[in-house]
Amino acid sequence: MKSTPATFQENYTQQIVPALTKRFGYKNALQTPRLQKIVVNMGVGKGAEDIKIVEAAQQELTSITGQHAVITRAKKAISNFKIRENSPIGCKVTLRKKIMYEFLEKLVRVALPRIRDFRGISPRGFDEAGNYTFGIHEQNIFPELESDRVIRTQGMDITFVIKTKSKAESYELLSLFGMPFRIKTEKTAAVQPTAQAVKV
Repeated sequence: MKSTPATFQENYTQQIVPALTKRFGYKNALQTPRLQKIVVNMGVGKGAEDIKIVEAAQQELTSITGQHAVITRAKKAISNFKIRENSPIGCKVTLRKKIMYEFLEKLVRVALPRIRDFRGISPRGFDEAGNYTFGIHEQNIFPELESDRVIRTQGMDITFVIKTKSKAESYELLSLFGMPFRIKTEKTAAVQPTAQAVKV
């Protein structure tokens, strides 16, 4: 009887924490960086003109993440874009714990590999706090959506909120989860990869 593969959540505790401890010399496991939440945001500028576009995006994001997405609204009016205060401009969802790890696994193993001519994601998306954000141009890479039923091609921004002390630690953590960073020859905000994704 075949054993059930470890989940990404189990993988973090069993393999990634020891790997990070060895890499950075932590004295105890509490010092290791950890993923706190993943925020997925779909900005829909046309939503200010047609609420149906926002509602469709909300439904798609809910299907993709497995958690109900909420509609986001403009905090102030932007006349150049015909956006009034409180107009619907997109939707977002915040994932934590088990559902967060499930989304991460699907992103790494299924969605990103489906991008045409994919060459990796940029390592430049780390902020000073060690959080990482990158964008996806089309929602169709997620298997929950059927291309012929998508009303409007829509991109999204995905932010990994990480409890960490440095960008280097965050980079290593995401690399061990299998995030396919693009290797650049010039200097980047993140360190060059030393980790290899732990197989699960």
